[in-house]
Amino acid sequence: MEPSKKDFLRIDDFGLDELRHILALAREQKPLARRHELPHSHPNRQLACVFAKPSLRTRVSFEIAMRQLGGGSLFITDKEIGMGTRESVKDVARVLSRFVDAIMIRWFDQGEVDELAEHATVPVINGLTDLLHPCQVMADIMTVEEHLGSIDGKNVVMVGDGNNLANSWLNAASVFPFDFTLACPEGYEPDESILQAADRAGASFQILNDPLAAVEGAHVIYSDAFYSMGQEEEAKQRRADFAPFRLTTELLAVADDRHIVLHCLPAHRGEEITDEVIDGPHSVVYDEAENRMHAQRAIIAHFMK
Repeated sequence: MEPSKKDFLRIDDFGLDELRHILALAREQKPLARRHELPHSHPNRQLACVFAKPSLRTRVSFEIAMRQLGGGSLFITDKEIGMGTRESVKDVARVLSRFVDAIMIRWFDQGEVDELAEHATVPVINGLTDLLHPCQVMADIMTVEEHLGSIDGKNVVMVGDGNNLANSWLNAASVFPFDFTLACPEGYEPDESILQAADRAGASFQILNDPLAAVEGAHVIYSDAFYSMGQEEEAKQRRADFAPFRLTTELLAVADDRHIVLHCLPAHRGEEITDEVIDGPHSVVYDEAENRMHAQRAIIAHFMK
């Protein structure tokens, strides 16, 4: 019988205590990693990094994080494995499980990632899908707490699309006690099943169509690209629909005086966020980018036994 294992597919699969433990581990490891003094707690372990979508932050942060733990990583593209086309998801899961100690996957279809986790006998970490981006939001929460203290009771406002990040923020609001607001145009709301799950969990959230009303008094203001990989044909329409939702110094004037600005990057400067904001005194986007590595290293260490 295979030993039991746990996957990191979505934030609301876990209770507050376990998520807090992961964040505490990330905070503990961060200064050690910066000084190149992090103990090799996972020597000779191997992480498969499977990519259907390219990424600067996801690839580099996961590969470096695994090496900092004393193990190794392998970069695999969808063209090499043909998962779901040349070879079944089930067979890919079973074969990879014989080679590596964990799998990180950055994919399009959440259903295929769930299927991979179902058949893998090693932990599967969701590096991003069209539905969810849980590792990013864990790094975001870490960043918020570094700059503002506990996220508990804070007003977190995302201005833009009801995309995979908005969905994962809703998942997080189902576990952590903060207030989440999404300001988006009509027709760009988050996934309905995610909204229903957050409502059942008692999350404090609201969806508004007025960015000024949403940002007023906010402690955290979050921005993301108005269109993502796979949505290029919609770019022209999306630019028009989202034009009022650009982060500007004028919009942020109504936020809390100590507010911070997050953006998961890459940023389309001048579209969803201006240079004055992303390079301004309230921006912590590069701390946020660095924390991808620290949060994900803690996730690897927690789930890769």
